[in-house]
Amino acid sequence: MAQKAQSTMLAQNKKAFADYEVQEKLEAGIVLNGAEVKSVRLGHANLKGSFVEITDGEVFTRNVHISAYKQAPNPGYNPDQRRKLLLSRNQIVSLQKELDTKGTTLIPLDLHLSHNYIKMTIGICVTKKNWDRRNELKKKAQNLEINRALKRY
Repeated sequence: MAQKAQSTMLAQNKKAFADYEVQEKLEAGIVLNGAEVKSVRLGHANLKGSFVEITDGEVFTRNVHISAYKQAPNPGYNPDQRRKLLLSRNQIVSLQKELDTKGTTLIPLDLHLSHNYIKMTIGICVTKKNWDRRNELKKKAQNLEINRALKRY
């Protein structure tokens, strides 16, 4: 019998959904050491302000903050170090083509568990304009009013 896929959210980049319009999502593995894995599983990861870059045919994350694991002291540990993402060659080539278009960027959206492996969802994003954000807030307020009115009647 087939097992059901399990996915548990460990960290999410909420700011990315506010600042960017996500065009496409992609799941990638991330290279972590043992203490980092334990720290991420405890929820000590922060994706705010992070981004993804492609250098020399490899994909790396920048500014992903993973706090040091308390039970394994490491004096030379850098919580904001760049970390390698695991993607196939074809995926890297297609991401590079997407990045060559003007205004697109790669943003980490979340860290989650998938079959006991820590995975990162990255998004091909376009920056929202200020008027886009205002329209989004206006729609959210209108939907809230509609739902309140429907509850009354």
